[in-house]
Amino acid sequence: MPQHIKSTFLFDNIFPAGTLCDFDTFGTGRDGRVFVDPRGGIVAEWVYLDVYHRARKAAFTGTEAQSQLAGTPYALRHAAVSTWLNAGVGAPHVAEWAGHSVEVLLRVYAKCIAGQQDEAKRRILQATRLSTADTGL
Repeated sequence: MPQHIKSTFLFDNIFPAGTLCDFDTFGTGRDGRVFVDPRGGIVAEWVYLDVYHRARKAAFTGTEAQSQLAGTPYALRHAAVSTWLNAGVGAPHVAEWAGHSVEVLLRVYAKCIAGQQDEAKRRILQATRLSTADTGL
């Protein structure tokens, strides 16, 4: 599946309508891309980077802007994938949205998953506990 199709899937399935962009007003490119050049074509990488770095400089304090925090657009992607995993979204869903196999996703991001042990134990207990309906009591 082409990356821009995955991105459309992501927008449609994660973000509520209208929260990121008003597609009815601004539309999309001919192939469904959100960002296009003035002639409707693919935006050059240097354009993305220029806009990204200007936005980062405007949004961050001077100290933050001098740091490595979100130094590249890829850092935002990494942060999003890590956030989804830590929110408890299943690895198969996150892998599909990120364009990874589950194997690659877990190899790269397993070290980012933290603090879910108590919730996992609670779910296991809940799943293995016999209900009164199961025992006939």
